[in-house]
Amino acid sequence: MKTHTKETQATMTPNKALDFLKEGNHRFQNNLKANRNLLEQVNDTSEGQFPFATILSCIDSRVSAELVFDQGLGDIFSIRIAGNFSNQDILGSMEFGCKLAGTKLVVVLGHTSCGAIKGACDHARLGNLTALINKIEPAVDAVTEPKDESQRNSQNLEFVDKVAEKNVLLTINNIRQYSPVLAEMEDNGEIKIVGAMYDISTGEVVFY
Repeated sequence: MKTHTKETQATMTPNKALDFLKEGNHRFQNNLKANRNLLEQVNDTSEGQFPFATILSCIDSRVSAELVFDQGLGDIFSIRIAGNFSNQDILGSMEFGCKLAGTKLVVVLGHTSCGAIKGACDHARLGNLTALINKIEPAVDAVTEPKDESQRNSQNLEFVDKVAEKNVLLTINNIRQYSPVLAEMEDNGEIKIVGAMYDISTGEVVFY
């Protein structure tokens, strides 16, 4: 599989970009990795890059966007931070990816059994991690069930995954609210902003 060029990027639409990721995840789940010459892709991308998607995901070592979507060099912008939330710097990176570099799709990718989400559920406090956890805790508050406080912690994996899903949705809302650039591009149909969850047990990505 060849790397994307200016010409192939120009033919890309938001829906086509989404289909590319879905097809890549299907290959990943079935161990049918596309045939790529990575050294050839190094050469092909040495003078420019033309990725089709920008993906915000967690730093979790099991959730590499390039791997779970079976993409090669030059295909996606990968932004990674524990808990896959957005801030000003991440929004700026997304704006660069979409407005200046031409990606057609923004994906906020959460995952099951997320350590950062567990920390938020337990209201963990540790050095600089405290500030990070504070940014995820609104998702904990937004999940209203169960009401029993003894069930609202990292030991309840069903609750953890519900919070992870809510965190993805809140992050999408924040992107639209705090990035007029991306919101306008989405309104004009130039890009699509979607959420997804990766199952660490099966390798499946489910898009919202």
